[in-house]
Formats: sequence, C-alpha cells, structure tokens
Amino acid sequence: MTALTAPQFTNEAAAIAHLEASRWADGVSCPHCGSVNVHRMGGETQKGMFLCNDCRDKFTARTGTVMERSHIPVHKWLLAIHLMNASKKGMSAHQLHRMLGITYKSAWFLAHRIREAMRDDKPAGMGGAGHQVQADETYYGNTSKRAKHYRKGHSHKSGVVALVNPATGEARAFQVESATTETVRDILYTNVHRASTLVTDESNLYKYTGKSYRQHETVIHTGREYVNKDGYTTNNVENFFGIFKKGMVGVYHFCGEQHLQRYLNEFAFRYTHRSGLGVSDNERAALALKGIEGKRLTYRRPN
Repeated sequence: MTALTAPQFTNEAAAIAHLEASRWADGVSCPHCGSVNVHRMGGETQKGMFLCNDCRDKFTARTGTVMERSHIPVHKWLLAIHLMNASKKGMSAHQLHRMLGITYKSAWFLAHRIREAMRDDKPAGMGGAGHQVQADETYYGNTSKRAKHYRKGHSHKSGVVALVNPATGEARAFQVESATTETVRDILYTNVHRASTLVTDESNLYKYTGKSYRQHETVIHTGREYVNKDGYTTNNVENFFGIFKKGMVGVYHFCGEQHLQRYLNEFAFRYTHRSGLGVSDNERAALALKGIEGKRLTYRRPN
C-alpha cells in the first residue's frame, strides 16, 4: 500500500519522473511523430520538456494525454488517480476539491478526465468456449420524488446493461436510452463470443438473442430462484449493480444523463481490477495511469 505522503504525491519532480517512467518504460518517444530521436531540453523554463530531433516539436509527458493543457500539478493528478482507484465506490469531486486544494470546478473536470483514462478503447470479446457471461439490465436516474421533473416508471430513467465474466472478473456496462431486445442484442453481439454460455434472468429481452449462443441459461427470479438446477446464477452481475448504485447514491448523489457512461466506465474498471482478483490499489492506479494516453476531454465541446 502506498502512503499518501509518497514522493510522487507530494513532490512535482518525483511526480513527473513517475509519469515519464509509466508512459515511456522502453524509452521516450515523440507523441507527434513517434520518433525516438529525442533529447531532454535544459534550462529552468523548459524543465520537463523534450525536443524531437526529427519533427522539431516540443512535448512533455502530458502531451497527448488527458492531462494535456492542464494547469493542475502532476503530483495532484497522480494523487487523484490513486484516490479514485483506491475507493471502492469512488470519490466525489467535492472530496477531491478539499483534499487536493483545487477548486470544485477543476476537481469535477479532473475526475471526468480520469474516468476517460479508465475507458477501454479496444476491448476484446468476452467469454468464449468453456466460459459463461452473465447479463442483466437496470435503470438509473430520476429517483427523487421532490425533483421538479420527477416522473414515475422505467421509461423516464436511463437504462444500463451490464456484462460480467465470473471466471475472469471482467465487467462492462453500457448506457442505453431504453433497454429493448434490439439494444441488448447489439451489445451482446458486439461484446460476447458466440461460443459462450449466456446467463440471464427470465426477461424476454434475452430470449431470442440467447439462441445465438452455445447455451442460454436462465434464472427464474420471479420464482425465487437464484441458482438454477444446473448451478448457474446472475449473482455476479447483480453484485456489480449493487456497488454501482451504492456508489452513485452514497458518494456521487447525482449524475446527469450525459455523463452516466463515464461513471459506468469508472465502476466497471474498478470491478474488473478489484482486490478480490488480487489487484492492489497501487496496481489499479498504475493501470489507470497507463490509460491516459491518446485520450482528450475538453471542458467545452469544440465547434
């Protein structure tokens, strides 16, 4: 376990060295042209900068990452990444704002950029021969009866479809406008190998799509069945939903519909790399730090 007083969380030079070692473990390369013909620039004003001898562009370890053009010191970025990955149900922007000594607006945007780093850009297919994938759906949002625009029913909430592979612990979650047979089918076909055993509840959403898989097992929840006669269950995916909902209610309290997918990415990342699978807080934070490259998130959408 890394203490919050570790050098990379308190000293800017140590933080930059930590970031460079994480991003360029095999040697520094130019993020503009990919060349390794680079050299570190000298002088006080150009500390931490590199110059590419081929394209002649300058860059730092932040260039081409979610940290690019941020005025927040690197050591505070690293501490925020560690805190968000060490907290099972997440950490609110207000808590980050107090602990990091930055404004709430900066903490909110920083947290969203860290969630972008947690997003898997090139996911492989889940499951396969001899594996099962559990699938389930739930609904989130519009829960406060005191809210001005409160409307009762699932049609006024955001749908969430989640997939969990119990053998590997991998989880994925997707925001959908409405959980229908078509949206569920598209998610399953895109993410789950057809050789897998699909495990769901008795919902009609999976009835026809399940025929495309090697085997489709159902658990009849309405009949108070939680493990079917062949030993299949949806407890893993329901456990993921439990952590997600407790985090959203107890830590974040509110999430706009336009940001929900990033929160789902965050919870799926931590669940996939949870301590129960032997992944420590340090290792989880290191994996998130590896994901910062090639992703940008601007406060205002470019025109």
